[in-house]
Amino acid sequence: MNFIFNLNYVIMNFILYLLLGAVAGWLAGQIMRGGGFGLLWNIIIGIIGGFIGGWLISLLNIQTGSGLVWELLVSVIGAVVLLFVVSLFKKK
Repeated sequence: MNFIFNLNYVIMNFILYLLLGAVAGWLAGQIMRGGGFGLLWNIIIGIIGGFIGGWLISLLNIQTGSGLVWELLVSVIGAVVLLFVVSLFKKK
């Protein structure tokens, strides 16, 4: 019984991170380019942005909050940084 509960918890967290990544990627696309990149790319950008944002926040030694709003904010910051760096290397 405990295994089933843990499996449900893992699945729900995975779905939550995918949704959070999609929203963060879409928001970053709105900020940097004025549009989203499609569901798959929004998810990828948002998840990578979450890692980048978490790394940047820890480098700056900022005390982190908890909850979805804070996680979304950190992911959006990281995704915006990711899109900015990519735009520096993109041919015009």
